[in-house]
Amino acid sequence: MQSQILIWCIKLVLGGIAAFLAIMVWSKSRSACWVFLVTGILISYAGIIYDMMINLGILNAGNFLVYGIPFLTLVFTVIPYLLIVISLILIIKDLS
Repeated sequence: MQSQILIWCIKLVLGGIAAFLAIMVWSKSRSACWVFLVTGILISYAGIIYDMMINLGILNAGNFLVYGIPFLTLVFTVIPYLLIVISLILIIKDLS
């Protein structure tokens, strides 16, 4: 149990730092590629908090399932990576 608490603390601290720095980047640059990247990082951090609250029993994953997966769990898993992929595609397009 102690190792799981340590992992959650590490995720929260590093995710918080990433979210803070992402907001700092967002305030400096309004280009689409950075907006998608920052949004992906922020939603990823929200997903970390959501997972922690599910594991602690504070929230219930819900009854709305998509292919047997709780909807919000699916959203917090898929959307950040989708936004980061879009961001990287836009960066590659800008570099070409």
